[in-house]
Amino acid sequence: MTPSDPFEKRIKRHVLGRPQSFYISTLPGVEHLCAGALSGMGLAPADGETGKGGVEFTGRIPDCFQANLMLRTANRILMRVDEFTATNFRQLSKKTADFPWELYLSPTAAVDMRVTAKRSRLMHTDAVAEHFQSGLSKRMETSAENTLKSLPENNFLQRMFIRAEDDRFTVSLDSSGELLHKRGLKSRGGAAPIRETIAAAILMLSGYQPGDPLLDPMCGAGTFSLEAAMMAAHIPAGWFREFAFMGWPCFKPAQWAHIRREAEKKITRISDPVVFASDINPENCLALEKIFKDAPLLSKTAEVTVQDFFSLHPSALSIPADKRQSGLIVLNPPYGLRLGSKDAAGKGIAGIGQKLKKDFKGWRLALIVPEARMMARIPFPVTPRPLFHGGLTVTLLTGRIP
Repeated sequence: MTPSDPFEKRIKRHVLGRPQSFYISTLPGVEHLCAGALSGMGLAPADGETGKGGVEFTGRIPDCFQANLMLRTANRILMRVDEFTATNFRQLSKKTADFPWELYLSPTAAVDMRVTAKRSRLMHTDAVAEHFQSGLSKRMETSAENTLKSLPENNFLQRMFIRAEDDRFTVSLDSSGELLHKRGLKSRGGAAPIRETIAAAILMLSGYQPGDPLLDPMCGAGTFSLEAAMMAAHIPAGWFREFAFMGWPCFKPAQWAHIRREAEKKITRISDPVVFASDINPENCLALEKIFKDAPLLSKTAEVTVQDFFSLHPSALSIPADKRQSGLIVLNPPYGLRLGSKDAAGKGIAGIGQKLKKDFKGWRLALIVPEARMMARIPFPVTPRPLFHGGLTVTLLTGRIP
């Protein structure tokens, strides 16, 4: 498109030139972390408040792009694009067909509609999606031919979230694409999988200081290790992946390149390991080591070894002597596989507590346990926090080992 293109002018006037409303989906309990990071980018949450499971903010389109790139605890970022009232399907189809979808969606993009309905006369979600699709298709088909031809083809799947409540419809576009916990670094899970967004939240809640030693002695797929390494090197959360907004008509590759260049200025090249990962499973360690080696920005940030936690001592790692009694040790024991039942898990946690007290004095701790009552098995003070992980509520224990 050229600057004089009428379609380009419409995009600038209606999409790029106006503040937009965005909703950041997060896990319940970590909204304040996301809101804090958003504020650090100069974008204040709407009304200075956060809701359960999400944060709202108002900004320009480039702010949405930057938020996708930078935010570590966000699940996805939605842009509110339309809101209207409809009490029957004829109204729904007409109002959908009247909306300028060509400014928000490429004519070649596949659209996946997610519909929810609550206290609405139009409660049949499949029928809502069908009529919405009909109106959308009609609008795209009747748009000026030169408008459609001015956009390149793209293969980015676009997700549309349609919420009906009290006959009021709110329509949002997903700017992220795949959920944001997918950093683009690893393709396999471990024995006790944890999402990168949860790992980032745990590191933050545990007081992790980027650059301090991070010990991940039951690393599994290495989620904590990779997240800590990215944080230590100041690598943005979305640096290694693509996003759905890259298929939007308002997307400007040059503008995106500028956003990435500004972020790249803060990336630090680390020459000595600051992350120390280990596991009793050699396959886990080999896979994690390969991920680090294949990412030049991370290749020297980590030391990966095959070792059992109960035989591990910080003096055996290449941690500078003045830091062998500091840093964070993070543990997510795979209870179902290694520790078995809850009774066995309790005994295992007691063993972990004794090992920590004996060999890791001065270290900060982040330990995931199935139930808060298991904190009684730890022989030093810890603080419990509920944590939503894999559809379940577990407990994060944090504290400093005396």
